[in-house]
Amino acid sequence: MEKKYAIFEGTLIIVGFGSVAHGVLPLLLRHLEIRPDQIRIFSAEDDHEEAARRYGIQHEACPLTEENYLSILEPLLKPGDFLLNLSVSVSSLALVNLCRRCDALYLDTSIEPWEGGYTDQSVSVSERSNYALREHVLESGRKHVEGPTAVLAHGANPGLVSAFVKKALLDIASGNGITTNPASQRDWADLAFRLGIKVIHIAERDTQTTALRKKPDEFINTWSIDGLISEGLQPAELGWGTHERHWPDNASHHDFGCGAAIYLNQPGAATRVRSWTPLEGPYHGFLITHNESITLSDFLTLRDKDKLIYRPTVHYAYHPCDDTILSLCEMAGNNWQPQLHKRIIRDEIDSGMDELGVLLMGNRKGTYWYGSRLTIKEARALAPYNNATSMQVAMGVLSGLIWALRNPRAGIVEAENIDHNFILDISRPYLGAMVGVYGDWSPLQDRNWPFKEDLDLDDPWQFKNIIVRY
Repeated sequence: MEKKYAIFEGTLIIVGFGSVAHGVLPLLLRHLEIRPDQIRIFSAEDDHEEAARRYGIQHEACPLTEENYLSILEPLLKPGDFLLNLSVSVSSLALVNLCRRCDALYLDTSIEPWEGGYTDQSVSVSERSNYALREHVLESGRKHVEGPTAVLAHGANPGLVSAFVKKALLDIASGNGITTNPASQRDWADLAFRLGIKVIHIAERDTQTTALRKKPDEFINTWSIDGLISEGLQPAELGWGTHERHWPDNASHHDFGCGAAIYLNQPGAATRVRSWTPLEGPYHGFLITHNESITLSDFLTLRDKDKLIYRPTVHYAYHPCDDTILSLCEMAGNNWQPQLHKRIIRDEIDSGMDELGVLLMGNRKGTYWYGSRLTIKEARALAPYNNATSMQVAMGVLSGLIWALRNPRAGIVEAENIDHNFILDISRPYLGAMVGVYGDWSPLQDRNWPFKEDLDLDDPWQFKNIIVRY
């Protein structure tokens, strides 16, 4: 567990020092050849000094804004340095462009806008989407093909789950007697097409809990509360598959970009979908927008010249811990106004796990879930300042950062562009039980009771059958 994966001789600047940054910091010191005096942390708040002080790392409470980020960061960044963006509401596009000018490396866990960008009603719903955020960064990358590596959206999900999907596709191929070694985007898309994969859920159930339960006007979560609220208020987004026959009533296309995804004109935190994990069984999850819903659907798109042949439907189906469910319901009842008090639970968690994986549906052998079952007990034994959720995110950050250090001139990179074996080899020791499980679940299971529904019985994998209608 003490293996050093890379030598780093520059300055590592960490923007944001919330639950994920706390969780990843001891792992960076454990697995990189780096001294504490090479690390500088900038965060919006000054109440996180203890962890930085424990490791002898300089921490400054200095919120980065569109007006001040250049004056603060540009003098500090030299060629070969690394900017690790673990913040909320600091523009990824702005930081990627800054790192390109300074010839510094970059990684974030989600593509962020500036403060207020997720809910800015002066722009269209399409422009507030993750789809739009991604397209703007990729367009910048297309103008500057060569340059320092900038890894976009590489935490647990988005990030690790793209490696899980590749591993799951290979597992299903093996189960179908297919020997294959995909080497390109087209190879992976062709494999998913041959296997009949129609739908991919990022299927997650967090069961971590604490005896100190949620209070009125309090938002509880096992990871960034501001992050969940921000993405929960964005429009629900999903990669849109070629097998789909029923257009959702309140859905819209984007009129620019790759065309791989659509959005619903309602918040993701107000949208439920049916899904399944091996331990939880069937459940209702939130269709929270995430970058992987778009990138995986785009990556697995198969074309013949300009003709679209195949694309799967991809989306998140998130069942957070029980107190987060209560927090979201309370916030919805207050017309989406956040609670006054916020509490990330970590040290007080007394039981539970995060069952995070990918559910691939459509193959003749049944549904297949592959992912991580990490308990709170295991997470605490592996590294300080972690719960099960933050550890999974931290491993996406660590493995992506190490890949960037070993591939420093790759330009803008998404999770699907990275060797999944490299990511899993580094991450696996910290992810608890890694399992692949076949199941016979479909969204039509036990339906039409106690009320009849308008279902598509000819194809169970239609989004029409998966979305929850009350």
